[in-house]
Amino acid sequence: MTTTPLKTPIDVSRVQRRVLGVLSAAQIVSGAGVAVGLALSSLVVSRLSGSTVIAGFAGTATVLGAALLALPTARAAGRGGRRAGLTLAYVCALLGSIVAVVAIGLESWQLLLAGLVLVGGGSAGNLAARYSATDLAPPGHAARHLSLVVWASTLGTVAGPNLVKPAQAVAEPLGLTGAAGPFALAALSFAVTALIVVIGLRPDPFILARRIAALPAEPTDLAEPAESAESAKPAAARDAGGRTLRTAWEALRRSPQGRRALAGIAVSHTAMVSVMSMTPVHLDHEGASISVIGIVISVHIAGMYVLSPLVGWLADRIGRQNVMLIGMGVLICAAVLAGSAGHHHVTQVGAGLLLLGIGWSCGLVSGSAMLTDAVEIEHRPAVQGMSDLLMNVCGATGTILAGAVVGFAGYGVLGAAVAVLIGVFAVWIIVAARRLTPAAEGPAAT
Repeated sequence: MTTTPLKTPIDVSRVQRRVLGVLSAAQIVSGAGVAVGLALSSLVVSRLSGSTVIAGFAGTATVLGAALLALPTARAAGRGGRRAGLTLAYVCALLGSIVAVVAIGLESWQLLLAGLVLVGGGSAGNLAARYSATDLAPPGHAARHLSLVVWASTLGTVAGPNLVKPAQAVAEPLGLTGAAGPFALAALSFAVTALIVVIGLRPDPFILARRIAALPAEPTDLAEPAESAESAKPAAARDAGGRTLRTAWEALRRSPQGRRALAGIAVSHTAMVSVMSMTPVHLDHEGASISVIGIVISVHIAGMYVLSPLVGWLADRIGRQNVMLIGMGVLICAAVLAGSAGHHHVTQVGAGLLLLGIGWSCGLVSGSAMLTDAVEIEHRPAVQGMSDLLMNVCGATGTILAGAVVGFAGYGVLGAAVAVLIGVFAVWIIVAARRLTPAAEGPAAT
């Protein structure tokens, strides 16, 4: 949606810089908590349950939790702004981490899986934070601003897996089992993140963007946004809070660009989560130490986030869809490289996981920017929430199938299956692109 600029006392660029700073700080801290879960959950569930197949449900639980919390997070953002949505997500992750600590102490893999569902709120919050960065972004810069917040996750997510061993050592003097220590660290990280969001995300970027776009008022009114005033919300935004899925579907039905973006995000995430979630179990069976597993996952997470500013710049420069196709190619290479690694070829698995992260970054950043361009400001939280719901449901399904495939056929078969999935989707995107006119892509996609 193109909005006529309004002359107001608000320095939007200054507010946006503050928003990016707060979101980046939150991503750094919460990233550590999310990464701990990624690195350790499947391994702990495997040891508690004694089953590789059940271990696959660890990743499923976390991804399913992110999916289940995507719509409540979007609904809260539609009603009360981004601050309300992000706070809800991170508080749920905090509670889930506490449940995980208790479950490990009780040696209950069932309770641990229940806790991991809530831990998925950390991922839901981090995913929603990337969209928060686009609310006040200048036209044509949405991908770059979005990618900066994604990039900020690098410090926390790369450090997280490598904090597993120190956290285990600290846990024992505190009366916790070693495996519970990392989840206690995750609880602390999510608590701090929630405080950062509550205190720092003022003014709320979505509420301010909505007022500027839809409520041209006197400058003095805009200088003091009434964030809690229900009457200040457009009717569409008020309705979006109560019927998030319907609002999202109606907006996407009118936007082929939005539907392609939605599919690209979901497929990229499914491929990444399926391979990544079973890699720790695969390496453990190959005799790799927990330190080596932590390094491999750190390399993977670095691939997910370190190059995201470059990905965002490319998406703004050469088009979102082109970057998405580049990501598809990288994901195919990653699945083949990791899946074809022989016994004890940890380096090759690590290289495959690095490419897996880079391919995911291309799909997520380009798809998210494309989706943001495709809908008007009032509908964005609903559509973005639906996007996160779909990508995580697909990811959860992928982890279930991945656990079964690795348990019955092996890690190599999983890599081949993922490569085929991505290849089929890439062909569909290429065929669909030939039917599009330049106008169908929107000004930011060219």
